[in-house]
Amino acid sequence: MNAQTGPLQKPRDFLTPQEIRSLRAVNPLASWWAIVHCWGVIIGTWVVVTVWTNPLTILLGILIIGTRQLGLGVLSHDAAHFTLFGNKELNDWTAEWLMNRPLLGASVLSYRKYHLGHHKFTQQTNDPDLYLSKPFPINRESLQRKIFRDLTGQTGFKQYGGSFREAFKGDTFSEALFRGMQRLGPNIAINLIFLTSFALAGKWYLYFLLWWAPALTWNRFVTRLRNIAEHGAVPDNDDRLRNTRTVVANWIERAFIAPYRVNYHLEHHLLVSCPFYRLPTMHKLLIERGFGDRMEVRYGYRDMLRQVVRA
Repeated sequence: MNAQTGPLQKPRDFLTPQEIRSLRAVNPLASWWAIVHCWGVIIGTWVVVTVWTNPLTILLGILIIGTRQLGLGVLSHDAAHFTLFGNKELNDWTAEWLMNRPLLGASVLSYRKYHLGHHKFTQQTNDPDLYLSKPFPINRESLQRKIFRDLTGQTGFKQYGGSFREAFKGDTFSEALFRGMQRLGPNIAINLIFLTSFALAGKWYLYFLLWWAPALTWNRFVTRLRNIAEHGAVPDNDDRLRNTRTVVANWIERAFIAPYRVNYHLEHHLLVSCPFYRLPTMHKLLIERGFGDRMEVRYGYRDMLRQVVRA
């Protein structure tokens, strides 16, 4: 199959049926490994910083954990597409309890319904995520202000604070408390386990420095970078190879910005049923097939930012 010159609409327009079947294959061991890896990095960082507590290890811990918190979101996103596990109950259970509820999330069902609209109407007026990409390109000063708000926690406090207020909403105190605990009670219980573990280690304060500080700062920053990279200032809103962007990331960017192949967003949009661990293979197939010149691909996040920032 050679690269076509006309519009591409379906997976079979750029991949063979055999390739599509292979790319769609779900490997539960790969999914479990990613979950174990994500939590292993988080818990390992907690242990290291608890043993060697100093400003440098705390700062590095914030960067590492903030990125893995994004990683939990990336894996939950895969679950929204049923590409973590073939068993739908297991797929949704892991998303809710191992990825979403340790912060402020819950069931993946509502996100799934919302997110499928983004795939159906990518970069069109009825795309529910259009607000994320519509402002771009922006000037350098505007981007710097956004990044400053992210890294100082202003964005995080606003977003997480809004989630808390929404959860604990009611006409009376008892009604608000009941609704809030019904929604966030499990999340609070999980976080109390985290806090208790740090307290038993004699450093209760590290719970806040190594869970909520990353969530409020670095996680908000790398989430913004991810959102910008995926659809910000793309060349053509109507071309499926150019209304979504892939960023070819090096190992440092994968460690601190783009976990679990989230940088291969163009490939994800072309075949939403492709698990994250097969996206690099799909990227290679598309390049070998001759689609590279037509694809919106940037090499590194610095290269991506040059495109989305106006002179």
